[in-house]
Amino acid sequence: MPMTVVVASALPDRFRGFLASCMCEIAPGVFTSPNMNDGVRQRVWEVMCEWFPHVQGGSIVMTWPSKHEPGGQGIVTLGLPRRELAEHDGMVFVRNPP
Repeated sequence: MPMTVVVASALPDRFRGFLASCMCEIAPGVFTSPNMNDGVRQRVWEVMCEWFPHVQGGSIVMTWPSKHEPGGQGIVTLGLPRRELAEHDGMVFVRNPP
C-alpha cells in the first residue's frame, strides 16, 4: 500500500479533524498515511469534495504513488491554483490546466 500525502491550507477545523482521524498530521496542514489503500483514499477524497463547496477559499492537494500517472505519482486538487502532472519527452512537469 502506497504513502498518501494531503496538504490542506486555510480550511475550517472540520477538515483537519477528519483528516487526523485517518492520517497522521506531521506538520500543520500536512497529513500522511503510509498504508492507505485505494478504497480508503477515494473515500477520503469524496468527503473532501463534498465539504469543499461550502468553504470560502482554501485548498487541498492529495498525492500518492501511481503506476498509471505521469512520473508515477497521482495528484488531485481542490481550490486554487489547480495543478496537474504532465509528462513531456520523458520529463514530468507540474502545470496549471486551462
